[in-house]
Amino acid sequence: MTLQQLEYIIAVNQFRHFAKAAESCRVTQPTLSAMIQKLEDELDVKIFDRNQQPICPTPIGKIILEQAQNVMAEANRIKDVIKEEKHSITGTFRLGILPTIAPYLLPRFFPQLMKKNPDLDIRVVEMKTENIKKAILNGGIDAGIIASLPDLEHLQQKTLFYEQFYAYVAHNTDLFNHEIIRTSDLSGEELWLLDEGHCFRDQLMRFCQMKAARISQAAYRLGSMETFMRMVESGKGITFIPELATYQLNEEQKKLVRPFAIPCPTRQVIIVTGEHFIRNTLLDVLIKEIKTSVPPEMLVLKATQCPV
Repeated sequence: MTLQQLEYIIAVNQFRHFAKAAESCRVTQPTLSAMIQKLEDELDVKIFDRNQQPICPTPIGKIILEQAQNVMAEANRIKDVIKEEKHSITGTFRLGILPTIAPYLLPRFFPQLMKKNPDLDIRVVEMKTENIKKAILNGGIDAGIIASLPDLEHLQQKTLFYEQFYAYVAHNTDLFNHEIIRTSDLSGEELWLLDEGHCFRDQLMRFCQMKAARISQAAYRLGSMETFMRMVESGKGITFIPELATYQLNEEQKKLVRPFAIPCPTRQVIIVTGEHFIRNTLLDVLIKEIKTSVPPEMLVLKATQCPV
């Protein structure tokens, strides 16, 4: 039994897919599969039920995975202690990030960070908030970039920036003629909303005082904000986009953007780590790079903005 084998089974459990796990571990799928098969042969048990889709751990596999996570967390802590003592910006750092943040934030800082620190291997995974919290607590990732929530008492958190929400409105809707959007304006519109479990959706529903029952007939739940934007651009309904997304729009797309009436709904974007996180030197470099990459006016909460 090796630490590498434990890393592989943890990755398969996280992605529930051998190919994705292999990609995350930077090995070929045959190599990963062979190493896991060798571990199962050694233990004389099946860790994963390969007949299920997605792949799931067996009952004994769940017990093994729990122990594997504990072992890997302690093994990584030894490496992290040494790296922090040396103030090292090297090695592997696993970062979870919300799908509603990743496509707009990562291009702003990630290439520059990698260029400045060629020996740093940051492995980024898009995950929902609950999965990020669980992965930090079980050692699956080192840090997560999420929107601030009230139930983060077991995590350390640092503010990165404040991001305002905007409406994205089809040109043939009544709201297209509005300079600003009030929550009361939304009642009769086709709303393109993310699936339940996305904090972006939950925050806006609370701010707009919308209940699931009220919007069930008008809401179309897909999985991608970019898909919703394409639907709006084709002339159908309204969706919501974060502030950083507006910087990627062309001139025609910007004509569909409408601000909310004051106070404008705004999310606090934070980076979270576990209570016993050690690599603060690396974290400080990451935070500095992110803050430098966003517009300066997004670093403080304005009087016209309302945290959601």
